[in-house]
This record gives sequence, C-alpha cells and structure tokens, in this order.
Amino acid sequence: MAQQEHVRVAVIGTGFGGLGAAVRLRREGITDFVVLERAGSVGGTWRDNSYPGCACDVPSHLYSFSFAPNPDWPRTFSGQEHIRAYLERVADTFGLRPHIRLNHEVKLMSWDKENLYWVIESADGTTLHADVVVSATGPLSDPKMPDIPGLDSFPGKVFHSARWDHDYDLAGKRVAMVGTGASAIQIVPAIQPKTAKLTLFQRTPPWVMPRMDRTISKAERALHRAIPATGTARRGLLWGIRELQVSAFTKHPDQLGLVEKLAKSNMARAVKDPALRAKLTPDYRIGCKRILLSSTYYPALAQPNVDVVASGLSEIRGSTVVAADGTEAEVDAIIFGTGFHVTDMPIAERVVGAEGITLAETWKDGMNSLRGATAAGFPNWMTIIGPNTGLGNSSMILMIESQLNYMADYLRQLNVLGGRAALDARDVSVTAWNDKVQERMKRTVWNTGGCTSWYLDAEGRNTTVWPGTTGEFRRQTRSVDLAEYDVIRAGGAGGARRGVGAGRVPEQPGRTDRESVTAAASEAGPVAEEATR
Repeated sequence: MAQQEHVRVAVIGTGFGGLGAAVRLRREGITDFVVLERAGSVGGTWRDNSYPGCACDVPSHLYSFSFAPNPDWPRTFSGQEHIRAYLERVADTFGLRPHIRLNHEVKLMSWDKENLYWVIESADGTTLHADVVVSATGPLSDPKMPDIPGLDSFPGKVFHSARWDHDYDLAGKRVAMVGTGASAIQIVPAIQPKTAKLTLFQRTPPWVMPRMDRTISKAERALHRAIPATGTARRGLLWGIRELQVSAFTKHPDQLGLVEKLAKSNMARAVKDPALRAKLTPDYRIGCKRILLSSTYYPALAQPNVDVVASGLSEIRGSTVVAADGTEAEVDAIIFGTGFHVTDMPIAERVVGAEGITLAETWKDGMNSLRGATAAGFPNWMTIIGPNTGLGNSSMILMIESQLNYMADYLRQLNVLGGRAALDARDVSVTAWNDKVQERMKRTVWNTGGCTSWYLDAEGRNTTVWPGTTGEFRRQTRSVDLAEYDVIRAGGAGGARRGVGAGRVPEQPGRTDRESVTAAASEAGPVAEEATR
C-alpha cells in the first residue's frame, strides 16, 4: 500500500482567513502545509458573491491585511472585483500557489486518536493526513434558502444572491427581491433601472446610513505608494474611530439615539411618500441588526417601478408570489437575499472529533469555543472566524489577524512539546470563556435592541458577535494559555494517552506536569508577536 500523504497543517478555504493563515504559516517557517479549496479559484465570499453592486461596507484601507497594504485602492469602499483581485495578488505575492489545491472539496475530517492526526477525505476520493487542521471556511460561505411552499414549481428563474446567474438578463423582467440585508440593499439599486417591475419583500426594515464613498484620487494613491507610513496612518485613523464607537454598541445602547435621527433624515431626503417611509422605518434600536450603508437604496425604492411589501414571502402559486399579509405579485424571477448558514455552519457536520461525534452534534445547543478558535473534544483543530468573533462596526480582517496570532502560538507550543502531541481545549475552559462572553452580551444592543437578527441562533443566543473592541480581542488571543488545554500524547500500542505534557517534558521537583509544560514553554524563549502595522 502506498504511503498516505501527510502534512503538518491543512488549511480549509482560500478567503481572507485561509490565505492569511497560509501567509502566517510561511512567516513562521512552516512550509509543510496545504490549502484545500472547493472552488476553482481563490477568494472565498468575495469570489462567490458577484451580484450587481456588490461591494464592502468597511473602508478599503481597513479591509486589508496589515502585512499586505494596498496603496492603490480605487475607492474608499471597494467593490467586489477589487477585493477579489487583492486576494489573488496576496496569493501570488506570498508564494501561496504551490500550497493551494483548487477544486478540492473536503467531505469529512476525522480525528485518529491512535495516531494523533486528522484524516481528511475529499470529494475526489483522495485522503490526506494532517497533524493540525485550520478551518477557514467562514460563516458567509453557504447560502440559506428559505423553505417556501410552491417554490419547486415556480416556472421562472430562481437564484440566491451568492450564486448570481449572470447569464440571465433581468431587463424588462418582473422581479421579486426577497430580503433586505446587506446584499439586497446593493442589488436593488443596481437592478431597479432595468427591471419592468421590482417587488421587494421585506420582513424587517433595516437601518440605513449614507455611504460616504468616493474615488481615491491619483495623488492620494501616489502618496501612499511613495510614503507607506501615510497609508498606515490612514488605516490607524479608521481603526481608532471604530474602536471609540464600540462602547455604544456593547455598554450604552441608549447613546445610539442620535444615530437613529441621522438615519431617519437620510430616509426622509429620498423618500417623500409618508406611507412608504412608515414601511421603511424600523421599530428597534439601531445597531441591533447590522447598520447598512447606502446612498442609492432609498432613492431606488421611491421609483415608480418598485413596490415594497412589508411582509415576508410565504407562498408561491405558479408565477404568483404571495406575502404573509396576502399581497400578490406576478413575477418572472425570484432573487433570494436571505443570508447564510452562520450559526449552523455546514462544515461542522463534516468534522468528527475524538469521541466519534461531529462538531455539529457538539454544537447542537449553540456554537461555543475557546477564544473563538478551538473546541473541546477536537484536538489540534482550529477555526478562523469562529463563534463570537464577528463584528458589528469594524473590519473582520482585524479579528482574523488576531486569530492568526493565536494559531501561530498554538503551533509553537506543539513544537515545544515535541514528538507526536496534540492540544485539546478543556471543557471547563470552553465553558468559562463562553459564560464570560454571554454575560457581557446581555447589555449589548444586539441583545437588548428589540430585534431578531442573524446574529442569534435558534435559541435566541448570540453566538456570532464579539462584545468588545478589536484591541481587546487581540490581547485575549496574543498567546495560548496551556492551562486551558489538555495535552495528548501517543501512548504506543495502547493508543493515545491524555495528560499534561505526558511523555515529553521531564518532571521537576515540586512541579506538576502542567507546570512543567508551562515552564518548558517559558524557557524556550519569548513568543514573537507580529506587530499591528
């Protein structure tokens, strides 16, 4: 039998998280790794979401890696094509292409507790062994389609915003847009001028602020190229402003009243019809759902070929779409902007841990992890953008880079242990971390704002957002605390044995096994930390 391929690290996904992990591995001197991607190119959500008007709602200079600044962003808020091109350049600039395996969908990851490695089975029938798995599939990777009676028999065109059919021409068509989230408010203005009729099905109106977008001048770009520190300063200013906003979301939601007035003024300037304004005015505190940015959404809704139905889609009868309030419309196409599987990520069904159960089963009562990265019972498995690492007002790239710091130190600790070893988050550590996060969550706008959002799971628990600043999260993930983990070691014929540093660090008088491991890590030298630039 041919020897099975074995790597030190397997990274899953080539979005910001996966490519960032690959860059960090190379910077740590680790080249024995692969990056597995189910699609035919890199880019993650910025590859999959190519709908008309698709763009980022975080400023360009903040929505990029600190270690890969881009002085040539064309706009203050970049479009999908620019962000995807940036990720392609990252893959080239940092020499990641030889590590990337495209069209390589992972079907199952199982922990082999005898040999202490992950067995990764792919859709093409190949199998790979990896000491460590870094799952960077992201929460916005699998579209969520609602179960609408009659949808299967609809004779027209149906697709999700994240699976846009560019071959279907919307010109002159009667179109139903289902949803009013971040994708929908970009799609509506982009397609409204060409449709014969556009019917928007709105369950809950969003709060929408003006999008202060503009072209970045040639002079600005030239300055950032000539003097990189100016780009760094720009990024730092954008970061600092958003850090100052955090307390209003997490501690003092009552301070958001002024922001609501600004949002209402933004609506009033574009929507003169009082009846339409009433439909579009939220009845919950701003920030409870993600605040959306657009200067074209409200003007598009005020056009004569647009109808706003303030009720969710409930049924389809042939070519007729029917809202929960009984409103009907004849349409040729239905576009679903209904979000993603965020709190029930499908990748969790493909991860089988040490006890033979899936991560989805472990998370059946709600996602939880240690520092948004590791789960009890799943040794040497990490996730990027895990539970409670999302943000409501800033750039996810900041959170990703903090998790890459944690990943790097996790691998350093394994190197200190030496031999075949694994770290498994302790149940008590996971519980303590999540109890603290959920306690802090109680006073946030996401829990007190009076809305139902995609931040909440089926039990109404917020397992998505981080209730603090990005600076605080960086400090919390600066390094691995071995006291929060059990160390598992290969135990010969009897299989692996669990303990603290079993079989690697010699015991020292007066020290417990765990203290010995911690001491060894300390004596190995200070952990280098990549500075934020």
